[in-house]
Amino acid sequence: MENSLCLMKDVLKAFYEFEKNLVQVHSLTMNEAILLCILGEKETDHKVHLSASDIAEMTGFSASHTSKVLRSAETKQWINRTVCDRDKRKMYFSLSAEGLKKYRQLRSLPVDIPEILNKLL
Repeated sequence: MENSLCLMKDVLKAFYEFEKNLVQVHSLTMNEAILLCILGEKETDHKVHLSASDIAEMTGFSASHTSKVLRSAETKQWINRTVCDRDKRKMYFSLSAEGLKKYRQLRSLPVDIPEILNKLL
């Protein structure tokens, strides 16, 4: 148990280093990048919008954390919000033109992965 805890400390430190590099290279957080990746992958699958609950389920984020990440991405104009035709209380989210551009940038300009994370991949 002690060894696994020390290993997790190193993994967490490497994860924070990766996120710091992500912010420097792409000017976005890990959570924002995850959101863009999820919506970008769905865009290529032709399911161009997801509900907040779909996104929360796919990311493992809580509902409140999902809302926070969606608000941040919306403020940066990376996503569009659409009201559901059948249930006006339900919102759907998709990538905006700017978000699609950012998603493509993420895919084409990789961020260095710290060595300890590289070993796990």
